[in-house]
Parts: sequence; structure tokens; C-alpha cells
Amino acid sequence: MSASDPWHRALADLVSRSHRLPPDELPVAVDDVLRPLGVTSTLYLVDVEQRTLRPLPGSGGPPAEPLSIDSSLAGRAFTQVEVHVGHGPPPRLWVPIVNGTDRLGLLEVFPPAGADLADETLWDGCRLIAGLVGHLVTGKSSYGDCLHRARRSRPMEVSAELLWNLLPPLTFATADTTINALLEPAYAVGGDAFDYALNGGTISLAILDGVGHGLPAVLTTSVALGTLRAARRAGADLTATARAIDEAIAGTWSDSRFVTGVLAEFDTRTGLLRYVEAGHPPPVVLRRGRAVRTLTGARRLPLGLGDERGAVAEAQLEPGDRLLLHTDGVTEARDAAGEMFGLSRLADLAERQITSGLPGAEILRRLTHAVAAHRDAAFSGDDATLMLIEWSATAAEGSEP
Repeated sequence: MSASDPWHRALADLVSRSHRLPPDELPVAVDDVLRPLGVTSTLYLVDVEQRTLRPLPGSGGPPAEPLSIDSSLAGRAFTQVEVHVGHGPPPRLWVPIVNGTDRLGLLEVFPPAGADLADETLWDGCRLIAGLVGHLVTGKSSYGDCLHRARRSRPMEVSAELLWNLLPPLTFATADTTINALLEPAYAVGGDAFDYALNGGTISLAILDGVGHGLPAVLTTSVALGTLRAARRAGADLTATARAIDEAIAGTWSDSRFVTGVLAEFDTRTGLLRYVEAGHPPPVVLRRGRAVRTLTGARRLPLGLGDERGAVAEAQLEPGDRLLLHTDGVTEARDAAGEMFGLSRLADLAERQITSGLPGAEILRRLTHAVAAHRDAAFSGDDATLMLIEWSATAAEGSEP
């Protein structure tokens, strides 16, 4: 597109408005910049449990209704991270809204009457606007509550409110590696957490599970997470990081509380994974769509209890491999008969979802919802957290619109 193109002018106008744009005026601003093109729109954000797409209040007209991700054309556009055409009436385009590769929602675009819905210029223009909206949703969320409220179907517990604000985005991708994570139950998550950071060609990974439930568990995990980041940013290796977490937890509480976890470093240039397992379920390696092994090396006591062994295990991954990390709330989720979800069921479902060709974020969403569907209310049990790392350029490409 040239600088004189109307879509380019709309994009430039939205950038100009964005500097002093309150979060609750984002839908109005998008409508304003699209008006000269004869285009109107509705913004939808995915709810925190990733089951529906919830509309943001717009500048006029009746309020839109939430849309099911699993049973709507809009949901298909969201899950596949692809533009979809809705023939109406009225005709529209469903355009994914992402921040980087983190799926945030959809932009519902109503082109002018008689417009060609297959026009590549229209699609490219919509993608440009939706791309900027994704950055604005992320950047503006810290300045008000309306974007948070729009993503919730009910109040969030204090423990979950605290934890969600400590976590990195659910999805991140480079040219050859994709990271996805998801927590359940979204509104009442307790001591589970995840973390990742890319430095050079090495990705630091962590999945944590604080002992207990609710706010006390989250506070313990928060100390572990903060210590992990401080140690990593100071250049500590895996052994030193684990010991720093031991000392931080033991020095803060005297009731023998602890956090289980997996700490890892993955070299995306060589495929070498170095890891420490601290009383946590072992990661699963999936190769060519099949679960081939669990990583059981370098076992030590849970973080906070102290362990002088300091061993670090290594595993060599191959291009195209996936690494699935989980907390025990996944495999130990029980149905009404008391049957646990189990590792074999998790591996089998992961294998089937991988062959679907869907983005990693969607694979994880479906796995998490399968765990939630299996869990009976009488056996509410522990939080269930999943983390999927894909060392695949093809998977990385499939995570963006």
C-alpha cells in the first residue's frame, strides 16, 4: 500500500489518536478512522477462559452479543488465526486481533455496500488495522479497567487477579519457536504459574505449582516467580536459580511451604534442552505428532525445601519437536467416578490435536477444556496448567494471521 492509500491514512490516523486515547474509547476511535472508507466495525475480545468472544461497547447501535468460539464462524477465524468471510446479511469480515502472536480477539468489519469481500486490498487493510488494535489493547489495558471487564463473565478471585498480573503473555513466537501456556480455572487459579524469557538464542522456561490453594499458594508462587526472574536477570544458571528460590521461600515463611516446578533452558540454535525437575511432573516430548518420552532426569526436592545435589539434566530435541509441560492438576483431575485424567489421556489428546494442524495456542485451549470437562465439581482439586513449546518454523508461521 502507498502512503496515499485510504487504509494507510486510516492506520496513520489511529496511530496519531493512540497517544492520548483512553482504553474505553478504543472502539470509537477505530470507527472514526474507518468512517472515511465507508467501513464500520465491532471489536471482540476473548474471555479469560477462552470460551467466548465478548464485544466491546461501540459508538452506536444495539450492543452485540458474545459469540461462542466453538460454534461460530467468528470462533473459527479466532481458532485458525485466519480472516474469514461472513456473507451476512450484512456481509462482513472476521479479522483476528493479535499482539505479536498472542490471540486477543477479532475485529468484525462491515465493508461498504457492494464491496468485493475477496478483494486483497480490503483484507490487507483490515489486517493492518487489526494488528494495530492488538498492540493498543495490550498497551492500553494498564490504564483502565474496561478492557479487563470486557474479558470477564464473572468476578475474579483475589488470588487469580494477583497471579494473572504476574504472568507473561499466553503466546510468544520467534521465527522457529513458539511458546503457549494456559491456566484453568481462569477465575480461581491458585498456585500455578509459568514464565519464559528469550535472551539471544536461549529461551528460559519455568512452570511452577505452589503448595496449597488460593491466596497463600499464590503468594508462595509469586515469591518463587520474582526470585526466578531476579536470579535469571543477574546471570544465574539453573542450579543457582533453584537455590535462590529455596532461600527466598525458606527465608520468608517458617511453615515448610514449597513450590514444585520445572526450570529449563532451551537453545533454539542447537536444540539442547537443559532442565531441573523440582518434585514436579516430568515434561513430555512429542515427535512427529507422537509422545516419545518423558524427561525424568535431574530430580530434586521441591523449591523451598533446599537440595544440595544441584544436578542439571540434558535432552537433545530435533527440529519439529514439541515439549509439553503440565502441573499435577491436569493429570490428577477426577471425573464423577473418581477416575483421574491421567498422563496417557493427556498424551493421546495432544497427539490427536497436533495432527489437526491448528496453531499451538488452539491445541492448548482444547487440551485445557478437555481437562475442565473431565473434572467433576465434587473433585475440584488443583489448578491445571499446560505449557507447549514448539521448535518448528512451520508452527511459528501458523501462529500469526
